Amino acid sequence: MTSHLRVAAAGPSSTVQDRGRVGYQRYGVSVAGAVDPLLHAAANALVGNPAGEGAVEFTMAGDSLTVEGGPVRVAVAGDAVLTIDDEPAPAWTSLRLRDGQTLRIGALRAGTRGCWAVEGGFALAPVLGSVATHVRTGLGGLNGGALRSGDRLPLRLGAAADRGELTLDPSLLPTRGADIRVVLGPQDDAFTPAGVAAFLEETFTVSHEADRMGYRLNGPAIEHARGFNITSDGIPLGAVQVPGTGQPIVLLADRQTTGGYPKIACVIGPDVAVLAQKRPGERLRFRAVVTAEAQALHARHRDVLAGLPGLLRPAGGFALYGSERLLGFNLIGGMVTGWE
Repeated sequence: MTSHLRVAAAGPSSTVQDRGRVGYQRYGVSVAGAVDPLLHAAANALVGNPAGEGAVEFTMAGDSLTVEGGPVRVAVAGDAVLTIDDEPAPAWTSLRLRDGQTLRIGALRAGTRGCWAVEGGFALAPVLGSVATHVRTGLGGLNGGALRSGDRLPLRLGAAADRGELTLDPSLLPTRGADIRVVLGPQDDAFTPAGVAAFLEETFTVSHEADRMGYRLNGPAIEHARGFNITSDGIPLGAVQVPGTGQPIVLLADRQTTGGYPKIACVIGPDVAVLAQKRPGERLRFRAVVTAEAQALHARHRDVLAGLPGLLRPAGGFALYGSERLLGFNLIGGMVTGWE
């Protein structure tokens, strides 16, 4: 039997994402993918999926999901308020839902983005090897766009496995620092020494022009040395472009593939997610690191992602001992097996 999750109410910007559409920027195809790979991998780990399986990234508040078929196992990574049929439920824990039950993912208490994953993943056809949604071009995900109320997400599994639930203590995850670490370049020579100093020594504020494509920051003007136009070249993840206004723009997962403004620096991989979790009005500073340090930090981040399954623990309470699971136990007293 085919199972679905019906979107009873969609969050403000919920999209199916995986690790992105890698290898096609040279053809003008944006990468997309989760802007916080750690949360994305954590949600997948909780339901037993590979780290790169398609999951839903939501912004500020999540979705309300009703099971059709099932049972279905879901997990939410992020500090969100959850209910199942209006009863409180925990985040960072896998949850086995019966046919007809509704999981409501409310507002995030902290951060900007969270992720939810379903055991087995979504039965969606990859586009150029990925189910990541790029809304501006209509590629991937469910019909190429953000989730809408009434959508039905098809699931690969007809029924969730009958097993105990798992939980992850988010305090075990690496602490994210206040500063955003960058490697200067590739065009830091396009700025005056005073411009580079302003970038590294002053404080910037996240503007309201902030989405999956990029974050425009407000702060002191970064002075160009010889104009602000260059021959267009490739845009890596985390590139910090500085247009004629002197105000930096940090490019994220849904970035364009090329651009003609000089790039004063690139945010290191692990800190792209730190930036993407900041809300409009939050303040930040940049700190330069050398390439070797950035590579070491990135390798350490990969190790954290790979080690997530080892941080999981059996969940207590109703997540492990719901009524449906209890009915499957032999609760008659006395010796019922040879090893009791």
